[in-house]
Amino acid sequence: MDYLEILRRHLRLYLVVIIILNNIVLVGLWAAGLELAHLSPIGLVSCSLIISAIGALAIVYIGSNLILKPIQALRQAILSLSPDGQRTPPPDIQNLKVGRELVASMVGQINQLSSVARQTSAVNETQNHELGRNFIAQNIPLPLLILDPTETIIFANSAAAQYIGIAADQLLGKNVYMVLDMAFPDQNTFDRWLKQAKTANATATASWERVRLGVRDTHPARLFDLAAYYNRDNPDKIETMLVLFDHTKQYSQDEQAISFIALTVHELRTPLTLLRGYIEVFEEELGNSPNVDPDLKSFMQKMRAQAEQLTSFVNNILNVARVDDNQLELHLEKESWPNILKSAVNALSLQAKVRGITIHCRIDTSVPEVGVDRLSVQEVINNLIDNAIKYSGTSKVINIDSHLTKEGLIETTVQDFGVGIPSNVMQNLFTKFYRDHRNRAQIGGTGLGLYLSKAIIDAHGGTLWVRSRPGQGSTFGFTLVPYAKLAEEQKQNGDTDLTRSAHGWIKNHSLYRR
Repeated sequence: MDYLEILRRHLRLYLVVIIILNNIVLVGLWAAGLELAHLSPIGLVSCSLIISAIGALAIVYIGSNLILKPIQALRQAILSLSPDGQRTPPPDIQNLKVGRELVASMVGQINQLSSVARQTSAVNETQNHELGRNFIAQNIPLPLLILDPTETIIFANSAAAQYIGIAADQLLGKNVYMVLDMAFPDQNTFDRWLKQAKTANATATASWERVRLGVRDTHPARLFDLAAYYNRDNPDKIETMLVLFDHTKQYSQDEQAISFIALTVHELRTPLTLLRGYIEVFEEELGNSPNVDPDLKSFMQKMRAQAEQLTSFVNNILNVARVDDNQLELHLEKESWPNILKSAVNALSLQAKVRGITIHCRIDTSVPEVGVDRLSVQEVINNLIDNAIKYSGTSKVINIDSHLTKEGLIETTVQDFGVGIPSNVMQNLFTKFYRDHRNRAQIGGTGLGLYLSKAIIDAHGGTLWVRSRPGQGSTFGFTLVPYAKLAEEQKQNGDTDLTRSAHGWIKNHSLYRR
């Protein structure tokens, strides 16, 4: 039944009756004035206007009361159910002259919705209370956090509170990014994964290694592995679970090892600089002497090549330490990519020549100017060419190619035809200190060059990749963003310069954007 239509009919009926009665009274007074009072026409018109005004006011007053009575009853019903309106009595619907059925129906709906809301609130409170009292969740020795769909913490066990350094009751109700200042080893961060999972998956799991928790006051720094589980539309509002596996001691030892090596290697820079200076002096003297033994010149070339290789080793160690401490800053400037690439190739040509290797370099003329940190990106090229020289085996050719991709990025590849890389090794190539055990004894290295190169290329906004087959050689490639695109990004973000950290991915959530 349409109660609203019933209300309309009642209101129309009441208003028609009131208007008819008002007109009857007006006509009766007019007739009485003519018959009894013998009023003049002007007096009669004046009295009629006064009576009409009084009648109109009466119609407005009575009509507004008729219309507002149902609305007032609904308002009173809502106030009586609100948390702050417990002192407001419910409306007396039976006394309504119009709209009684409509108001009764709507009040019933409001009561039903209120009841459902109270039940839902009670269930949620019970669930949270049950979760808080859950023996397993509370006493699991691993830090456990549970997030609702808004990424707000709805549960944290005592292990999580102790690990993070914040009381459990203070964690509840806070956004996870305000509590966990997490630094990830690459751009595959938790918040990026969660955003993708929410748009593409009903359930998803992921894990991260070597995550760093930012220092909070005097609370010690933490290093841990992170596991996450996502479940969309969970009826209990338990959408995301995080479990932290502490490896602070183990990972700290690795970092301390890097710091110690960096400190030791730093002391090599002064004697190495002197050594390279002496070699240059001797080379100049030998070059000016007409009767010099060719073997002596060859010895000096090999000494210079070894000195340059040792310099590259020292720079790698020091820069890896800076990357791990987030102290390596990259200042991206407008540069000519052919000039940078040719300069890097020329610097390593002697090292290749000593090994009998020829480097072929082809650069597409369509390559635009790039936005790079010149010294850092040269180090990437040095590392890739140095690896190609080391792992060329009996091959005597290295090909370098640079061109513009369909996506408008500058791609540079370094290809050798040497020993190649087994497929089971590929996934660990960019891990710090990792080296293939098959070649470790025959070929020197630290296992840091590719780790550092990936960090630098990622910070430039590019990607570093590899293709390889055992016995057929390897191709390492990386992309860089043209300066024009970086300048547009700079303009949109309002940056005054293009300075990036090698750990530019650490705090990429909007709350932590630097």
